[in-house]
Amino acid sequence: MKILVIHNKYQIVGGEDTVLKNEVELLISNGNEVTLHTANNESIVSFFDKFITLLSVPFSFSSYNVMKKLLLTIMPDVVHVHNYFPLLSPSIFYACNKLKIPVVHTLHNYRAVCPTALLMHDGKLNETSIKHSSWWTVSKRVYRDSFIGSLSLACMVELHKKIGTWQTKIDRFIALTEFSRQKYIEAGWPADKFVVKPNFIEDPFNGVSSLDKKGGYALFVGRLSEEKGIDILFDAFKKVDFTLKVIGDGPLNDFVEENANGNVEFLGRKEKKDVLELVQNASFIIMPSTWYEGFPMVLVEAFACGTPALVSKLGSMEEIIVDGTTGLYFEAGNSSDLTTKIQLMIDNPVTVYGMGVNARAEYLAKYTPEKNYEMLINTYQQAIDDVNK
Repeated sequence: MKILVIHNKYQIVGGEDTVLKNEVELLISNGNEVTLHTANNESIVSFFDKFITLLSVPFSFSSYNVMKKLLLTIMPDVVHVHNYFPLLSPSIFYACNKLKIPVVHTLHNYRAVCPTALLMHDGKLNETSIKHSSWWTVSKRVYRDSFIGSLSLACMVELHKKIGTWQTKIDRFIALTEFSRQKYIEAGWPADKFVVKPNFIEDPFNGVSSLDKKGGYALFVGRLSEEKGIDILFDAFKKVDFTLKVIGDGPLNDFVEENANGNVEFLGRKEKKDVLELVQNASFIIMPSTWYEGFPMVLVEAFACGTPALVSKLGSMEEIIVDGTTGLYFEAGNSSDLTTKIQLMIDNPVTVYGMGVNARAEYLAKYTPEKNYEMLINTYQQAIDDVNK
């Protein structure tokens, strides 16, 4: 199959970039012809660059023309879009539709229905954009505290809601979880065009059913930002006698460095192989997020490494983790409940090890490349069949 993959890279590499890399390598390894077309936010340097970019966020005629030429040159069987913000814009879907080329779009966050991208504002979940409109975000300056930036994004959301882009210009949407799918359907997106396909990683341990662990520490891996619940995590660890290792980078880097003492060890950014080794040897990982996570790569990595997860009982995390089987829940935003659950895991190492065995079995059943490839190709074929009807 000839596949064109589209992605607008962020300045800080994140989970979306990892998913993209994994899927492209998977497709190529299975004999498909893949062309990767990317835009990079690092090209936005001057004030003029930023101004022009914001103007074109709702609909970029330049991107439309570039995409149309690219499509005519490659003539792919299917186009797979991961991220179009901010340089490409939804205009790329119109170029595909004009040439009757099937399009699949993976929804990594909620930016298409809310300028916050997180369905969150001022540290609290906020679904106003789903239930009503996104114009409220402009006065709140939700995008980088910018009125113009927030206005540009709100225009994008409301324009494409009004002209029916999501109903008519994309053939299949990939939601990472059923929870995410339902949120988009609540926002008015077409239920019959959705496929739920989780993220995956290569098996680091070649199919073995259980793994040895050194243990002795909990682990946080992720972006160091407010919605990840960093303050809740640090508050909880003031009350337990157990080591926490923190891997990541982000806006709260200084906060983490200043508060990493005693039983908290800040490791900064790490290479992927080092992250996997630390995940594999951890007693458990912790995800104290206060927003609706998509499908965090660290959860897939934990499952692959036979490591249970202690997560906020919220959104997709509640769907992915089975409480008492592959990990535990705690009440989102409640550091006292998190402390209680951490202590419970510390006091029951045999039970926690059993959860890790269950997590490894879950990975082998659901999150291997082989399982994912089958779902991905089936999704492409559904999109192709719809266009060829």
